[in-house]
Amino acid sequence: MNDPATRPGPRRSEPSSHAAGAVATAAGQLPGGRSVQRTPSRTFGTVALIGKYKSPLIAEPLADLARHLAARGVEVLIDRLTAAHVGGDSASALSLEEIGRRAGLAVVLGGDGTMLNIARTLAPFGVPLVGVNQGRLGFLTDLSVDRMAVAIDAILDGHYIAESRMLLEATITPAAPRAAVDVAAPGVPAGPPATVLAFNDVVISKGERGGMIEFDVIVDGQYVTSLRADGLIIASPTGSTAYALSSGGPIVHPSLSVMSLVPICPHTLSNRPIIVSASSSIEIRMQGGSEAVVRFDSHSDAVIGSADRLQVRRSDHDVMLLHPDDYDYFHMLREKLKWSEAL
Repeated sequence: MNDPATRPGPRRSEPSSHAAGAVATAAGQLPGGRSVQRTPSRTFGTVALIGKYKSPLIAEPLADLARHLAARGVEVLIDRLTAAHVGGDSASALSLEEIGRRAGLAVVLGGDGTMLNIARTLAPFGVPLVGVNQGRLGFLTDLSVDRMAVAIDAILDGHYIAESRMLLEATITPAAPRAAVDVAAPGVPAGPPATVLAFNDVVISKGERGGMIEFDVIVDGQYVTSLRADGLIIASPTGSTAYALSSGGPIVHPSLSVMSLVPICPHTLSNRPIIVSASSSIEIRMQGGSEAVVRFDSHSDAVIGSADRLQVRRSDHDVMLLHPDDYDYFHMLREKLKWSEAL
C-alpha cells in the first residue's frame, strides 16, 4: 500500500531484543498497568527517526536530533521517505519494515496522524514509539520540539513511562465472491477477506450517494440492534478522543481493554454509545441495499455493499508508547481540551 500505515508486516513477530529488553526491565508499576522505568537502559542503541511526510518543518529538528543522538554513540536510522524529503545519509535510510527489524526505539516527528500511520506499521515488530508534536492537538505526540532532546536523553537513560495501547483489526467479507472489495484506496487486499489494522477507529459511514445507511450490529454472535444512521464509529480507547468524541462518545482511559460503539447521527435518538469488552467480536451486516464506506483511521478506506460483513476485533498486536516519567494523562486532557480555563 502506498500509505505507510497499511504496509504489510509480519502477522505476529516477537519484539526485537532491543525493544523487548527496554520494556521488560521496568522497575515499577503505575495505575492502569503502565510501567515506569527508573534504571538506565542500554537497549536503545539503535534509534529510528521518522518524520511527517513532506513536511518542511521537520528537516531542521530532525537533523539536530540525529546529530545529538550520534554524539551519544547511538546508531541512527532514518525512514526512507523522510530521508528523501529532508536529506540525510542514504546508507542509514531504510524502509519501515527494515526499521521494525533493526530499531530498538522509534522517534516520530509530526502530529497524531503521523503517529497513527507509523504505529500500525511498527506494532507487529514491538518497537516502542516516542512522539514529538508538530501538529495541532497532539494526544499521542506529547513531546514538544523545544524539549525534545532533553526528554529523549532521559528516555535513553531509562527514565520513562511505558504504556501499551490496543489496536483494532477489521475484516471485510463480501456477501458473494467478486473480483474486489471495491477498494477506494490502493493496497487494501482485494477479494474476500480484506483485513486492515486501525489504531484510533474503524468508521462505517454513508457513501457518495448520501442518505442514511442501514445495518445490523452483532456483538459476540448476539444481535444488538438494526441501526439507521449516517454511520457508526468503532473506537479503541486511544480513538475515544478523536472522531468518537465529536460524535458524543465517552473519553475512555487508554489502560482499559474496551471498544466503543458510537452511532453517527442515528435516526432513532435513543441509540446511544455502547462500551463492550476488547475481547468481543463486533459484526456489522449491511441491509436494505445500502452502500457504505469503511474508513480505517481516516487513512485508507473500502466500499462495501448490501449483505457484506464487517468484523472488528482487538488485534493481536499492541502499540508501545514511551512517555517522559512526569507524564500525566489527565493533565494532557486538561491541556488539549482546555478544561478548567476561566470563561
